[in-house]
Amino acid sequence: MVKGLYTAYTGMLNEQHRMDVLTNNLANSDTHGFKKEGATSQAFDTVLGYKIKDISDTPNIAKGIGNMNLGVKIGENYTDYSQGPFRVTGNTYDLAISGKGFYSIEFTNKAGQKSTKYTRDGAFTVNKEGYLVTKDGDYVLGTGDSRIKVDPVRDVAIDTRGNVFQDGASVGTIKITDFQDYNYLEHYGENYYEPVKGATEIPGDYTINQGYLETSNVQVVQEMVEMISVSRQYESNQRIITTIDSTLEIASRQLGKV
Repeated sequence: MVKGLYTAYTGMLNEQHRMDVLTNNLANSDTHGFKKEGATSQAFDTVLGYKIKDISDTPNIAKGIGNMNLGVKIGENYTDYSQGPFRVTGNTYDLAISGKGFYSIEFTNKAGQKSTKYTRDGAFTVNKEGYLVTKDGDYVLGTGDSRIKVDPVRDVAIDTRGNVFQDGASVGTIKITDFQDYNYLEHYGENYYEPVKGATEIPGDYTINQGYLETSNVQVVQEMVEMISVSRQYESNQRIITTIDSTLEIASRQLGKV
């Protein structure tokens, strides 16, 4: 076995994975409230070190450490939750969160099952019944997980704490939910997040801005530069495989005749 072939192969797989993440970021550079993702890599010696020191499973008992692989291992993806820049729209139902927290959305899947999802996309509207909804028709939840209903023909004002007013009277409060550790959130669909086991809800430290939208935190130029770097590293691994293939050909066709 020529280990160099497998090492270069794992490098190509890793760069392909990084490219997939970058292209997804660029595709969502105009998506409201989108948070860019990144990819991590792990070397074999790092994985081996963690495995040897792991005593959570059968401590003090000899165990296998996995297959021998001297290349790179694709690590975990991560999400950059930093706030994106605001864009002025002047629309009544366009809202942007300044600070931490997510809008709580009553989501209905194709099977008709309802669940609560979370998003930073504040491009809302009002349906024909007067309920505040997302662009996909999912209901925006208020405090107490109740839907927010307004009179579509009357002016609406929303203050910095999410209180919705019509004619000076409160008709509901938009619920903002934050989480103690964002590592317990995972992507769902186009622009939603859902908590996994271990997620802890906490009150958000936020300000709501009416007439604004939070844009994506993806920096297009930076992503393009990173794509060029990934492409060059992919090509370097390709050249390694080509070089090893040439040496193997010489070994089999020329040295074998000696």
